[in-house]
Amino acid sequence: MGRHPDRRAAASPESIFTDGGNGFRIKLLYGVRYTDMCAYRAVRRDTLLALGMPELTYGWNLEMQMRVARAGLRMLELPVPYHCRIGGEFKVAGNLRGSIKAEARIIATFARVAMEPTPGRAA
Repeated sequence: MGRHPDRRAAASPESIFTDGGNGFRIKLLYGVRYTDMCAYRAVRRDTLLALGMPELTYGWNLEMQMRVARAGLRMLELPVPYHCRIGGEFKVAGNLRGSIKAEARIIATFARVAMEPTPGRAA
């Protein structure tokens, strides 16, 4: 999994705050520490399919990290260079409406995955 070496240099305060909160909640639930919600992932296809990920929008990164942690799979964070955008506009972090929409979806994803029964355990 990718990890931005210094997000403060290129990420919005909202993004840094959200990632920190999500990482903290994952640590509380599963005992696994993530430093970033970076979008870069490298995973075997069979493993990805076995995770059963229905989320297709803003909560995808979070859902994958939660499911990997819950399954006890090995995850390695590696630094991935990250720079400020040179052109175009951010669809999410660049405006209030996009940020609110994304955060609502991320919160809903976290709640849905956190409330699912852990496979192999009685509900």
